[in-house]
Amino acid sequence: MTPYSFDLRQKIIAALGRGVGSQRAVADLFGVSLSFVERLLQRQRTTGTLAPRPHAGGPARCLDEADERVIRQRLEQQPDSTLDELGESIAQQSGKSVSRATLGRTVQRLNLPRKKRPFTRPSVTRTG
Repeated sequence: MTPYSFDLRQKIIAALGRGVGSQRAVADLFGVSLSFVERLLQRQRTTGTLAPRPHAGGPARCLDEADERVIRQRLEQQPDSTLDELGESIAQQSGKSVSRATLGRTVQRLNLPRKKRPFTRPSVTRTG
């Protein structure tokens, strides 16, 4: 989610300074939440700026470089390994339990192929 523009932040503070209305009225006027107006005022009081805080970076990855090497090696040895098999390899090497979604995102981020061998079930046709 992108932060509100600096221009909008300035307009909200200016409207509050001119006494256009209460915090709730100004929030309604500019189409923002009351809590945003309250936090904006608090930010101006404490830091002296209206600029949004920088992005915090999100949660850290649960697989490190050693785990990524294990995935690369496993896919080099057995290119048709499933995500469950990759998870078992990680569990044996580092003892971490990782979801298939995490493994899938890691394989994509590493640009590793996920091509499987074609598997066709034998045709079972009954005659007579």
